Amino acid sequence: MRAACCEATVLRHEVIADDIRLLTALWPDREHVPHAGQFFTLRAWGADEAPFLSRPISVHKWDAETQTVEFLYAVVGEGTRKLTTLKKGDSFQLTGPMGNGFDVADILSKYKKIAVVGGGIGTAPMYQLTRELAAGGVKPDVFFGFRDKPYCMEEYRSIAGIVKVSTDTGAVGFHGFVTQLYDPADYDVVLVCGPTVMMRNAARLCAEKGTPCFVSLEKKMACGIGACLGCTCETRSGEGKSVCKNGPVFDAAEVF
Repeated sequence: MRAACCEATVLRHEVIADDIRLLTALWPDREHVPHAGQFFTLRAWGADEAPFLSRPISVHKWDAETQTVEFLYAVVGEGTRKLTTLKKGDSFQLTGPMGNGFDVADILSKYKKIAVVGGGIGTAPMYQLTRELAAGGVKPDVFFGFRDKPYCMEEYRSIAGIVKVSTDTGAVGFHGFVTQLYDPADYDVVLVCGPTVMMRNAARLCAEKGTPCFVSLEKKMACGIGACLGCTCETRSGEGKSVCKNGPVFDAAEVF
């Protein structure tokens, strides 16, 4: 189903941590339902205003009953700084859902022992993923890494098995890399989102243990539908694929 473009209404906009925000909006289109790993493009400024492109942000949480969608995002540039000005009651342009996310039905049909691994703002789409896995009858083990202080971890306790955290500074949890928190050999599959270097390392460790691994890539995007080829990534076969259309979720063996 193709993405929809709607005027969404801000219900809440919270400061979660330094340069981290949680935006909750009412998504009015009942036909276009997002799933784990998909994303929307957000725009809170005019078509003739900079920046030229809308900002792609993954779905942190989707609530079908209330028709609300949450976006956990980092403030890193002009576009996301403009998003921070949105307040309760404001409307903004929301287009989506886009991309191929995690195929939860397929994952649940093949794997029972599942690890969900995230790093930094790459943890954002993993909440909806964990919710969908738990709703399907499998509570995954969750392993997240942060630079200093964790955020948005509280609700994982009821939908996950093990929940472990690492920090670069050692301020909270394990002092080290998130990939040191688990052994891929203990799992049927590992699902990852975070900095490229972390995902590459997670993919390598999984390959060494023979454990399937799926990663959610991040690339700068323009059209969001695979037409402009601006977010093309090279696969191991040498074929270029659009992160926005073919991904953002890929078999790690295909891209690393």
